[in-house]
Amino acid sequence: MSYIKAVEVLPEELLDLIQKYVEGEYIYIPKKKCNRKLWGETTNSKKETYSRNLEIYKKYKSGISTKVLSQKYCLSIKSIQRIILIMKRKN
Repeated sequence: MSYIKAVEVLPEELLDLIQKYVEGEYIYIPKKKCNRKLWGETTNSKKETYSRNLEIYKKYKSGISTKVLSQKYCLSIKSIQRIILIMKRKN
């Protein structure tokens, strides 16, 4: 994340007001909720995770144990169980 100089984008009155609370420090100003993007919206992460989870579920249904799946996908057994439960509910 990069930063911009407040003096370049904020009116002087607002900058003076902010300096009463924070001066010479970095400050994070979050996006408005209406401008936020959901997780995986700008990348393929969501699709890739769903594909992986579907693959795990299919392998589980074919008889592969949760222990073997946890080792194969480097996930805890609890995570594999959670994935199976979620995928079972979706299908």
